[in-house]
Amino acid sequence: MDPIISIEDLVFQYKREDLVPEEPAVDHVSLQFRPGSFNAIIGRNGSGKSTLAKNINGLLIPTAGWVYVKGWDTKDPDKIWEIRQSAGMVFQNPDNQLVSSIVEDDVAFGPENLGVEPGEIRRRVDESLYAVNMYEERKKAPHLLSGGQKQRIAIAGVVAMRPECIIFDEPTAMLDPHGRQEVMDIIQKLHKEGITIVLITHFMEEAAKAERVIIMDKGKVMLDGPPKDIFSRVEEIRSMDLDVPFAVDLADRLRSRGIPVPADMITDEEMVDFLCQYKSRI
Repeated sequence: MDPIISIEDLVFQYKREDLVPEEPAVDHVSLQFRPGSFNAIIGRNGSGKSTLAKNINGLLIPTAGWVYVKGWDTKDPDKIWEIRQSAGMVFQNPDNQLVSSIVEDDVAFGPENLGVEPGEIRRRVDESLYAVNMYEERKKAPHLLSGGQKQRIAIAGVVAMRPECIIFDEPTAMLDPHGRQEVMDIIQKLHKEGITIVLITHFMEEAAKAERVIIMDKGKVMLDGPPKDIFSRVEEIRSMDLDVPFAVDLADRLRSRGIPVPADMITDEEMVDFLCQYKSRI
């Protein structure tokens, strides 16, 4: 199966006001994402993960190398709308993404700009709002909603454009725990429906829910693989000034005290099951 996104030797450098290039924010990165996959990209601030996301969506153009979305080169200005329709993007601050005073009008904004006919827009808006459990709020003003609800509206606006891939750039960073869980539930639901997910996050528990975890540091890909493989490398991750999921940290501490916790345990649910079974045996 051909990748939906192919990144080849990507380099991106920001320029200072004096036009002198800075150190590369993304430094010779090559990655591919297959259709329908759930990928998490993590790294500390300044690691290059958000810059990488914006290169995928065509918001930034490579300094060197290439990014292809469904075979379209993001450097080709004639294909930018096809690229952004295929690879939608949800940002960190939902207030920066909402453009209308009515929820359903906001969700309709994207399809209207794509030239979708009115009857199809109506159908897409309703389906997208149902998908994020916000249909009952469709007549409300976005500013009356909670942070988690606003982010769900922003996601609905992207879903209404029928993308095959959605890039989430730290979508839960400004939300409380309840709002974070709401958004993660929607992301997992979209993945189950076949949409390719690229989730940029600094929450390790969110990354642990993905099929693939990519860790970036200083613009480079340092680790890339299934969550159970990546999070087993606890000391290597900590050497990059990153945390590990709570369950991984607890498992590491328990092993140091002689408790035989399995090496591939990464979620809270797995830890609870293990501790219950372990307690019943002692």
